[in-house]
Amino acid sequence: MSSHNAEQREIEAEQAYVDTVYERLDASAKVAQSLVVEGMARGHVGNEGGLVERDAMVFQAQRRLSALNAAHDGLVFGRLSMIDGQSRYIGRIGVRDADREILLIDWRAPAAATFYQATAQEPAGVVRRRVLRCANDTVIGVEDDLLDGDNAPDDMVVIGEGALLASLTRARDTTMHSVVATIQKEQDEAIRAPSRGATTIGGGPGTGKTVVALHRAAYLLYTDRRRFESGGVLVVGPSNVFMNYIERVLPSLGETSVTLRSLGEVVDGIRAGRHDESVAAAAKGSSRMVGFLAKAAAAPMPGTPTEFRYFFKDDVLRLDAAQLDRLRRQLLSNAKRNRAYAQAPAVLVEALWRQVRGERALEKGREDFVEIVTTDDRFVDFVEQWWPPVEPVEIWRTLPDVIDRLSQGTFSRVEVAALKASWAAGEPSIQDVPLVDELRYVIGELPEVSDDDDDAPKQLMSFERRERDERVDRFRSTQSIEDDGFAHVLVDEAQDLSPMQWRMLGRRGRHASWTIVGDEAQSSWPHPRESAAARKAALDGKPEHAFRLSTNYRNSAEIYELAAKVAAIGVPDPDLADAVRRTGEEPQHLVVDGPALVEAVSRSARDVLDRVEGTVAVVAPRSSLEGLRADLATLVAEHPDRLKVLDGLDTKGLEFDGVVVVEPDGITDESTAGWRTLYVVLTRATQLLTTVGTTERWRQRIS
Repeated sequence: MSSHNAEQREIEAEQAYVDTVYERLDASAKVAQSLVVEGMARGHVGNEGGLVERDAMVFQAQRRLSALNAAHDGLVFGRLSMIDGQSRYIGRIGVRDADREILLIDWRAPAAATFYQATAQEPAGVVRRRVLRCANDTVIGVEDDLLDGDNAPDDMVVIGEGALLASLTRARDTTMHSVVATIQKEQDEAIRAPSRGATTIGGGPGTGKTVVALHRAAYLLYTDRRRFESGGVLVVGPSNVFMNYIERVLPSLGETSVTLRSLGEVVDGIRAGRHDESVAAAAKGSSRMVGFLAKAAAAPMPGTPTEFRYFFKDDVLRLDAAQLDRLRRQLLSNAKRNRAYAQAPAVLVEALWRQVRGERALEKGREDFVEIVTTDDRFVDFVEQWWPPVEPVEIWRTLPDVIDRLSQGTFSRVEVAALKASWAAGEPSIQDVPLVDELRYVIGELPEVSDDDDDAPKQLMSFERRERDERVDRFRSTQSIEDDGFAHVLVDEAQDLSPMQWRMLGRRGRHASWTIVGDEAQSSWPHPRESAAARKAALDGKPEHAFRLSTNYRNSAEIYELAAKVAAIGVPDPDLADAVRRTGEEPQHLVVDGPALVEAVSRSARDVLDRVEGTVAVVAPRSSLEGLRADLATLVAEHPDRLKVLDGLDTKGLEFDGVVVVEPDGITDESTAGWRTLYVVLTRATQLLTTVGTTERWRQRIS
């Protein structure tokens, strides 16, 4: 029998089993759908109990239905042929037959661990490990690893060169895919690490850190669903591009209840997608910002009145700037700014009452005075202007106006100028989001004032307040700080986090377990010691379990050998992984005159697009990105799903079949972390790498 015929017979046999599993999956989906219908019907019972029962039933049924639908594509991916002659099929979720017998083992179940942990040296009772390659519900190929040849039956068929090697040559597309079928032993150990404390996953580019971390999130939800689903799992990545890239991984593993946010979206209601230039970004990320923001939060808002005069019977009552400043300090000493909102009228009234000297007023007494003053529109309007409840974005907008006065000695002149320029855009950048979050906690939430509370004077919503609400509504923080906490926080590209970003994430993970993914050699943050201290504070003494992934599955050895030389310039003793494959394709380098640069880039991009099946990235310094996008607009329009034009930071966590790097010297010169950024850019390429520049100082330095 030819090898082709043998493979076809094996595929047909596996297809028969896969068909059986899908029949049960469809039956389960029908049951779940019927429960949704039944649950909705119970809402017509007409009492509160019926509504509660309906909501619970519908929620559980819809969640199960979502999991079944999400796992439909490539549901069955693995088979273990055991030494005792039995077979175990492994899939994205567990499936049982009508008699409750197991047809498919969930990849996260303890019984499936052998699929990932068995090796030829320690086969653990496994004779053959098989990966089924499927398109939707159709088996299109199989790849086998023979782990125990001594115990293999004479008629056992072994197909292919192994699933891992087959997967390494697959063309990339616009989204990350699950590697659940090809997880290696060291990756599986990190996925199944204890849930308590902080699990750190390190290793060089292409070692699978990100996808391993995402599989870990799915594993944690499987093993302790009540804890992690009720408390929530937050996955944080560096950019919107990255989050779009990974968004399909967890649903494909049967998990649809995880919160995915880029660093520009961690604060609910705020969406930021642009980076500040390096000086402003470093200043905003520094822990020095904490003190400055505290001062800004305590300062009067622009336009705050500095005097109040009130005529009461025989007296002229007056609060001047010095008195109002003392009252402000008094309020802030007892409560956060917004918490003090309800106390402000009473403090002002008390200060005015101490000035009353007229006999008529004294005869009526303090109670009469309070009633008259607090219902007077003049006083109510003054209170609303002097101590308005504020949104953190409102204070953020004042920062360029107060930084000279409030940050003396904190930031240099160069930093202050860069900060002011960055705030001129009027909308928060990614680096501004932690500042807004810091202000949320410094000023506190505005407590709701009950109409039944007669012990404190009331403030009315003024016309000015409504105008302010409309002005800040686009960037309003809509979530209470009481709701910020999660049961698990997964942060990718952690080496890039600034101290302020660590503070922001630390608030969300005070009572959480953590998964932290990163590689210091790829860090874009210029002050690692400061960031390390903030990371330690965010983890707050939690025990850490460290895992290092050592094999680079992404890059060809030819590409990674070049990138490793760049890494050695960017950081001493970088963590370099072992690239496992060679393609025979050396990186190409072009040096051209300035006027010929765009044409050379376009030509190189077309060449790479012609030579690979999947995605291609053109990566340029941030300063020239906008112009290059305009120059390559026609080419991008021809290949909208395959070609992207990005800067170095936006390539974090991504991978492409081919990469064209524009002006490498411009990338290294862009910031103090420029060499590390170039290292990141070079290691995005899986098959082909081309550099195009008007200079080649970077190559001379690594030669």
